Amino acid sequence: MALSYKARKRWSILALVVALPLYIVVTVNVVEMFDRPPFLVELVIYVVLGIVWAFPLKKLFMGVGQPDPDAPKD
Repeated sequence: MALSYKARKRWSILALVVALPLYIVVTVNVVEMFDRPPFLVELVIYVVLGIVWAFPLKKLFMGVGQPDPDAPKD
């Protein structure tokens, strides 16, 4: 079952406002739990994890910035 435009918009806002900051906090804490790696290794870890979070949510964000396709045309 596909999500409606309104539902996708609400879920995407929730993902950006709640889930993404939580993901950042968890990522920083997990990396710092181990002995802190060298700067370049740490940078690569953060860049990769900064890109990876978007792949599962790609379909959620598709078309959210566009006008509602189900809205009545005036």
